[in-house]
Amino acid sequence: MILTRRSMLAGLAGAVAARAAHAAGAAAYDAAAFAAAQEAGKSILVHVTAPWCPTCQAQKPIVSQLSGQPDFAAMAIFEIDFDTSKDLLRSLNVQSQSTMIVYKGKTETARSVGQTDPAAIEALLRTAM
Repeated sequence: MILTRRSMLAGLAGAVAARAAHAAGAAAYDAAAFAAAQEAGKSILVHVTAPWCPTCQAQKPIVSQLSGQPDFAAMAIFEIDFDTSKDLLRSLNVQSQSTMIVYKGKTETARSVGQTDPAAIEALLRTAM
C-alpha cells in the first residue's frame, strides 16, 4: 500500500511540475504578440485547449518538454481557450479543442487535431523550423 501511495504522489508531483513548466513556456493568446511574432518571422505554435479536455492535458507536457529543447526554445507558443474565444477560433478555422496550428512567420505550415504522440507533435513543430 505504501508503494502505491508513493507512486501516486510521485506521479502527481510530476504532473504538477510538467504543468508549471508548460505554463512558463506558453502564453495566453494575445493578438499584438502573435502579430509581432509573425512579423519577426518566428516559428509559432498556437495550441487550442480546454481545461476539461483530456487530450489537451496529454498534449501540454509534450509541448512543454519539446519547448525546452534547443531546437524549439525560440518558438513562440500561444494558448487559446476553446470555451471563451469563439470569434478567434472562427477566424483561425478551428472547430475542435486539442488543435495545434504551426506557423513560420505569417505562413501556416501544418495543423493537427487530437495528436498525442510525442514524435508526431515534434514533427509538427519541425514544419516551422
